[in-house]
Amino acid sequence: MEAVITDERVDEVFAALADATRRDILSRAMDGDLGISELAELYPMSFAAVQKHVAVLERTGLVQKRPDGRRRVVSTDIEGLRDARVVLDHFEQLWRHRVGRMHELLDEGDLPHDNRPDQERYR
Repeated sequence: MEAVITDERVDEVFAALADATRRDILSRAMDGDLGISELAELYPMSFAAVQKHVAVLERTGLVQKRPDGRRRVVSTDIEGLRDARVVLDHFEQLWRHRVGRMHELLDEGDLPHDNRPDQERYR
């Protein structure tokens, strides 16, 4: 059975992904585990600001923090990313259906061939 993703969850995930710094942190966490101190050195902001960005990602389930000796390591939570993928897949299906339907309407339509858009141009 496919999991139902609530509108609240969609808003939460995409709000977290709406910020460029958080997307970059998520991307870097996908490449390998990084400590929060290491992350903080990569951005022109305070350590506390980076911690807040990581906290948003953690709250939404996009990353996990875990102790590694004296470090707090950030890693991507693939299950959290699944929700974003499900939503994007849904919109892609809708878009493909609508584009397919437009092609059907153009093929069935009363437009003279000379007035039809050049379908090859946008493929």
